[in-house]
Formats: sequence, C-alpha cells, structure tokens
Amino acid sequence: MSRIHDALKKAAEEKASRGAVASTQDFLDVQGDLPRLAELSDMAQQGAPSDVRRLETQHQLLFKELIKRCSHPSWNPDPGMNIFNNADKEKGGAESFRTLRSRLHQIASTRPLKRILVTSSVPAEGKTFVAANLASSIIRQPERRVLLIDADLRASRLHLAFGAPRTPGLTEYLRGEADEYSVIQSGTDENLCLIPGGGEVANPSELLMSERMKRLLDLSTPVFDYVILDSPPAIPVHDPSLLADFCDGTLFVVRAGMSEFDVVSRAAAEFEGKNLIGVVLNGVGPEAMYGQYYASSYGANSQG
Repeated sequence: MSRIHDALKKAAEEKASRGAVASTQDFLDVQGDLPRLAELSDMAQQGAPSDVRRLETQHQLLFKELIKRCSHPSWNPDPGMNIFNNADKEKGGAESFRTLRSRLHQIASTRPLKRILVTSSVPAEGKTFVAANLASSIIRQPERRVLLIDADLRASRLHLAFGAPRTPGLTEYLRGEADEYSVIQSGTDENLCLIPGGGEVANPSELLMSERMKRLLDLSTPVFDYVILDSPPAIPVHDPSLLADFCDGTLFVVRAGMSEFDVVSRAAAEFEGKNLIGVVLNGVGPEAMYGQYYASSYGANSQG
C-alpha cells in the first residue's frame, strides 16, 4: 500500500501543478507437453544451462507453429495510443516503458512472472495505454514474445492501439464460437500477438471465470515470455480481482491529476494477497494523453 500512497502523492502534486482539474482443436496440440515444459522451467530456474537451452528451443518451436496458423490481419497502429509508433512521443515516453520493462525482468529473475494483469481503479486512468506500450517495449528486446489479451469485455479498446480487427476475439473463443488460432492475431511484428476483446456480450464476468479462460491461459503461457491481460477497472466491476487469481502479478495504473486517494485505496484493497507487483503513474507532465473512453461504458446502470 505504501507504493500506492507514494504514487497518489505524486499524482496529487501533478494535479496541483496543473491548477487542479485513462469445442475446438487443441491449441498447438501442446497439452501433453505442458508438464514437461513446467519441469524444464523449474530446472532452468535452478541454473542448469542445458535445460535453459532446451526450454528456449521448445518455446521457439511452439511459437513458430502458432505464427503459421494464427490470423494475420493488417494492423495500422494508432500513434496516439502507441508511443513506439509516434516519433514525437517516443523519446521521453519510450524510456519510461523501458524502465518498467527492466523492473519486471528483475522481478521475473526471482520468481515466476509470466502472466501480468494491468488494471486501474476507475475508467480513463490509462491501463490500456500502459498494457499496449509495455508489450511494445518488451518485444524490442531480442527473442522476446508477448501475447496481449483484451479481457475488458465491457469496453474493449486494446485493438484500437494497434489498428487491429476487434473480432473474432476473446468473447467468440469463450463462447466456443472460434478456436485459439482464429482469435490470436499476429500483426506488424510477429513477436507481438493480440487477442482482441471480440463482440459484445451480456455475461462478461461468467465468461472470464470459465474453464475455457483458464484453458486459454494454460495453453498460451508456455509459448510466450509474457502474457499481458488488460482488464476492466476495479471499482465498477469485480472482474479484475478474479482475473488476478489467474495471474502471477498485477500492475495498478494511477492517473496523475485524476486519481483520488480514497478511491485507489479502496480498489487496491481488492488485490491484497494477489501479487500486486507495482504501481504505474500515468499521464505525468505535458505528455499526458489519454481519452475518456470508458465514460459511456461504465455508468451507474452497468451490469456485471
């Protein structure tokens, strides 16, 4: 909680400085390989170089098979949401995400950290922006592969950051209307894959907590270095706290000049004992740039 307090203090200072005012085919047919991959991963963490090499080779083979069989739509990244495709914003903003990437790698060297949930307390604090740019930063390292999953089924927006199709996506997979290959997209850089949110549904919470969601994560995790989930904000709905149980760590996004201490503290309490690994202070200084895209999606009458 001290990290959140420090982030909120910085956010308050920023606010003051502004004058007060984000049934299908088995995926890669790897179910039988998962126990062996887990065993190799454990041995690799104990420092056996040969097992590290074998694990990396297995991952590469699985990933190459995935890339052959998944969807390959044309992407047109939005420079307003993806700083790595915006020369004007890349210089300062990109360095911040490289720093975040380095800190995650430090954590991953001491404990398992492959599935990361990105959330916030309320709409428009920048969680989707952070998820997209963190993934874009990670894949700029050699042989790093990331799967982004839009798990915000009430207000899917992750596909817009990459100019990617919204469907078929996670909802189609969870309803059994599409297989894993058809919902995973490989776009501009094949080391970055995306599962968009998909079409609108009336029961997002039930779908996210289903066995198919667990299965998708279990099957995709061995293929990628990181699986990053963009979740709904924590105050309007309970989905992020439940999704955190499926993940190794949670990043909490706080918006400078917007986030209120009491609201963020209440939201953070939902993640006690659920591997809260850090707080990201978004929108600091003149580069603040995140729209009110949740405003019409999480009103007082929203369900779930």
